[in-house]
Amino acid sequence: MSTLVECVPNFSEGRDKAVVDAIVEAMQVKGVYLLDREMDSDHNRCVITLVGDRDAIAEAAIRGVGKASELIDLTKHQGAHPRMGAADVVPFIPIEGVTLEDCVAIAKHVGEEIWKRFQIPTYLYEAAARTPERTNLENIRRGQFEGIRDDIATNPARKPDFGEAKVHPTAGATVVGARKALIAYNVFLNTPDVDIAKKVAKAVRYSSGGLRYVKGAGFSVRGLAQVSMNLTDFEQTPIARVFEYVKREAARYGVAPVSSEIVGLIPKKALEQAAEWFLQVENFDSSLILENRLAAVMGGKMAVGGLRAGVEPFIEQLSAPTATPGGGSASAAAGAMAAGLGAMVAGMSRGKKAYLQFEPQLSDAIAQLNRLREELKAAIDADAESYNSVMKAYKDAKASADGDGDRLIDAALKLATSVPLSVAEKSREVAGLVAGLKPISNPNMASDLTVAAALARAAIEGALANVEINLQSLKDEKFVTETRKRAAGLGV
Repeated sequence: MSTLVECVPNFSEGRDKAVVDAIVEAMQVKGVYLLDREMDSDHNRCVITLVGDRDAIAEAAIRGVGKASELIDLTKHQGAHPRMGAADVVPFIPIEGVTLEDCVAIAKHVGEEIWKRFQIPTYLYEAAARTPERTNLENIRRGQFEGIRDDIATNPARKPDFGEAKVHPTAGATVVGARKALIAYNVFLNTPDVDIAKKVAKAVRYSSGGLRYVKGAGFSVRGLAQVSMNLTDFEQTPIARVFEYVKREAARYGVAPVSSEIVGLIPKKALEQAAEWFLQVENFDSSLILENRLAAVMGGKMAVGGLRAGVEPFIEQLSAPTATPGGGSASAAAGAMAAGLGAMVAGMSRGKKAYLQFEPQLSDAIAQLNRLREELKAAIDADAESYNSVMKAYKDAKASADGDGDRLIDAALKLATSVPLSVAEKSREVAGLVAGLKPISNPNMASDLTVAAALARAAIEGALANVEINLQSLKDEKFVTETRKRAAGLGV
């Protein structure tokens, strides 16, 4: 199964092109592709966007941090943006074939390697954080390089996750983590008064009572006041809503937005949401966009006059006289479809007048169902791969001369058991979310929820059947007992 991970490292250099070129060059690893590079001289910061296979992109990020530590001296660095490291923050974002948990594992590996190779202390943030306080980047970066340098040795709260309690003398410290897609979005106001930008930022950011999934600060950039923001979940808090909120707050001080900018890349869906918001298009759907429809048809995801071409390959693979994909993969697919239907119902109900009172619940359901859908999609291939691993273990056991065969088989069977067990648990989550949508969503879509519930039940039942058949061959009684106990609470 192919994996695709995005990495968006931020380096504390936005003025010297030669330095940025050298960092980008260092990150040229086979299987990694440069999508974007953006330098900001006012913030004195650059943002590099990479995408690649999970192993290759981890190595690219590590090498980039190493090169930055050679070329950037924070004792001489000045800029509008807060910073604590030459390589300031290195987030990993799941794109395809990986989960957020997979990106957490990548972040931990990268953080450990940064310390081992370059003696730069490293902190983990967002989904990779080991303590709640370190979920938010601003908590880790408080005081910037100078404050952390003076405080790290004496304040236990500053102890890094990897490395000794001292900063690198010129490269500082680095923050590594895993998160969902983020939009770096800045709004310029028609005033040089940075205090107004700071007040607007305080009003808009979630930590001080503003919009959920928005972080913000005020800066002076190119002679104008700038409200600089990170939107950590644009599906829950759309970019158009953020712009309108900034516009409203700015009006309280007699100013208005003059322009806005996006730093790095932005998901197409976010711009589609903005178009729908400002144009007030009724019954808008992304498939109404010409290019989207063309891509779907030309890519084989949609047949002219139907959707058959999108699912037919998988169905044909199921019917083929081969062991994989089999019932485990089909169970994961059923769970993913159940999550997709639930998210569709919630999405078509959210924002409608009749259901405005339920918007927080609908938004939360969409976020959870989208996460579960992606995890269950990944399990379709994971189940087939785990079966193949079992077959390989049996083959290797026959050739084993040291009596290690039983251990190899048991290890493979445990993995083959854990995948469908996870599918059953996630599908149970889906079933609960779908049931919760019934009283807060459009009753005209009740049949969609009925289908979603049926698919979730099928996913649970099928996955548990796969769990049980693997347990029958396992010799580790403790594992068998514990697994059956977990599975017992999931039955349909």
